[in-house]
Amino acid sequence: MLPMKNDPSQSNTKPRSPRPRAVQSHEVRIIGGQYKRSKLQVADKPGLRPTPDRVRETLFNWLGQDLSGWRCLDAFAGTGALGFEAASRGAAQVLLVEQDAALVAQLKRVQTQLKADAVQVVRGEAVAALRHAPAGGLDLIFLDPPFDSELFEAAVQAAAPALTATGFLYLEAPKRWSDEQLQALGLQLHRHLKAGMVHAHLLKCLEPAAASAGR
Repeated sequence: MLPMKNDPSQSNTKPRSPRPRAVQSHEVRIIGGQYKRSKLQVADKPGLRPTPDRVRETLFNWLGQDLSGWRCLDAFAGTGALGFEAASRGAAQVLLVEQDAALVAQLKRVQTQLKADAVQVVRGEAVAALRHAPAGGLDLIFLDPPFDSELFEAAVQAAAPALTATGFLYLEAPKRWSDEQLQALGLQLHRHLKAGMVHAHLLKCLEPAAASAGR
């Protein structure tokens, strides 16, 4: 009986190794300011979830489009969408903190391409970076941890002391935080938006009267 053509035992050809799966990516765009329409690559990485366009647009409407002179920190930078949006609107200092080496390299490439001198990219752990931030030194902090992480409370707790008295903390989470949770950390809700599975919170420091009432 003739051997079958696809019988590997009758062939000198080595079986091909499977090709490694290419890393899929897509893009988001900066939606306002001097870098408007600039593209940011979104790598296919677990937990990487850029803030949706609608949410970013609403957030910067809440903040006002002009962030001139603001000092900002994007603690879970990822694609840098939030931090670069702040720089695009005139922020004086924007620190992007990211732990993944490949994402850090990508953020640095974008910073160079945009010539975004106000932006500094640092590889590091977000909660540690927040704890080392100067007390009362930041006008705006972005917190968008992976939704399946357990970093939310530690990150918010570390971020609150770093805000100026009139500063803002943006928190993106899979559920809405209660007033009681926020007040225990010295914060209060300023604005809230639900878009799909995303709960977007814009937080401020508790006013002195409210803080006293909560004791």
